[in-house]
Amino acid sequence: MPLKEYGAGPGEVIHRWDGGLSWMAHPDEGFQRTSHALVVGGEDGPRHDADGDSSDPPVWLVDPVDAEAIDDELAALGSVAGVVVLSTYHRRDAEAFAGRYDVPIYLPARVSGIAGELDAPVERFQGKLADTGFRAIPTVRFPWKEAVLYHPGRKTLVAADSLITMPDRTAPDERLAVISYLRLFPPRDALGGLDVERVLVGHGPGVFEDAQAALEDALAGARWGAPRVLARNLPDLLRSVYVTLRD
Repeated sequence: MPLKEYGAGPGEVIHRWDGGLSWMAHPDEGFQRTSHALVVGGEDGPRHDADGDSSDPPVWLVDPVDAEAIDDELAALGSVAGVVVLSTYHRRDAEAFAGRYDVPIYLPARVSGIAGELDAPVERFQGKLADTGFRAIPTVRFPWKEAVLYHPGRKTLVAADSLITMPDRTAPDERLAVISYLRLFPPRDALGGLDVERVLVGHGPGVFEDAQAALEDALAGARWGAPRVLARNLPDLLRSVYVTLRD
């Protein structure tokens, strides 16, 4: 099984909920790269403009990887308003989506240093993401830079790499884990006080059941779980580091 596959994948929607959907473009790759479409206003029915005409709710794409049928799925949700990149390692297919939908790429202040590498209009933001209700919370500074998105009303947390569910980065009893490189210094100050009902991640399925307990356990158990993860998955971890740095 390759860790990472290239080009637009066959695509598989792995989650649907009132506020959006998540998909894996290449379901069989080892990295399990997950992308998200967040719908703003969709739960309350169609939006209306100043003249009273109904319009589709805006859809925000987070760390997207291209898939063959994903445009049809997105059209059913609403109108794409922007593309968000949460990590310096998650450019993925953001430029392709931004070009296809003629929207900017939005970068949290923590990862805005990659703006010059992107062939698309860029909007930098700190704190609130436009009028979505989501806000960016800085997390990782080294060895990469990352922010998460959090919506307190929807109790939804979207992480890129700092939290993970893919098997070779978790212990057998972990439904959600801090990524291996951060286990000794988990982002407890940034994430510890959040009230969540769902946690979406950049690698692996999201957590929709008892998400609050899963997040608390991941942060509290990060350090003591590190030796088990390293002993169980060291070859895969080293291989994934090589692939990430190579690309």
